Amino acid sequence: MNVSRGDKILNITICSILFVIGFTMLYPFWNAAVISLNVGADTARGGVTFWPRQFTLENYKIMFADERIPKSFVITIAKTAIGTTLSIIFTAMFGYALSKKELVGRKLYMILAVITMYFSGGLIPYYLLIRDLHLMNKFAVLVIPGIINVWNMLIFKSFFSNIPAGLEESAKIDGCNYIETFYKIVLPVSGPVIASLSLFSAVGHWNEWFMPGILMSKPDKLPVQALLNQIINSNIMDDATARAGSSVGAEITRTITTQSLVMATMMIATIPIILVYPFVQKYFVQGVMIGSLKE
Repeated sequence: MNVSRGDKILNITICSILFVIGFTMLYPFWNAAVISLNVGADTARGGVTFWPRQFTLENYKIMFADERIPKSFVITIAKTAIGTTLSIIFTAMFGYALSKKELVGRKLYMILAVITMYFSGGLIPYYLLIRDLHLMNKFAVLVIPGIINVWNMLIFKSFFSNIPAGLEESAKIDGCNYIETFYKIVLPVSGPVIASLSLFSAVGHWNEWFMPGILMSKPDKLPVQALLNQIINSNIMDDATARAGSSVGAEITRTITTQSLVMATMMIATIPIILVYPFVQKYFVQGVMIGSLKE
């Protein structure tokens, strides 16, 4: 295929712009990883950019020396898995119900749901509600409040509204009720949108740190993001020295800095969820676009 000079210039310009955008997005993460793998005292001298100058795993050893971190990872994994599963199931059921025009009070339910996207009762009433429900310092408080996501519900509703009516009619002819139709017919054909919204929900559960930090007063019950946030906000060097022992503590102070430990904690919290993206990336555009553009 013959490509004109103008097209070549346009392609080069577009590729250059995309390269610059990609570099500006990826470099901060890469630099944080490099700093976390470099001796902290050496990093403080400057000049550590694209590759560790003095490679070390000591930053990660110090962070994992805290026995709370492995336990917090287990809590976070359970929170993400259970919370995402329940959120997708209940949100999909809500969206499926609202996609039915014969539902009595359908518009009212929709208005009430959308209002919650723009207004909330406030942090103090929410805290008092959780306290009165006796959910403080319980695993359930990490999962139950996020079971319904209105934005995801709207995408589910739009997607379900465009499923061919013949599929559900054939299920009804075979004697299926709405629940059986939902689980046997609707969900199996909703793979792309379920995969996309599951990832978004999982990322939200994995990254959540603010509310667990407020509703969980016991450090041994905190998910990893909330725990790492507390570690970073505390005197991180004193904590590291105390965990390592007095004899090793002096050596740690000479080779490790607060910056290197902060970067290590950021990598610990970020890398696991990043590894999930490649497995569901192909569903992003297909799932979200179908659910959001068709009506």
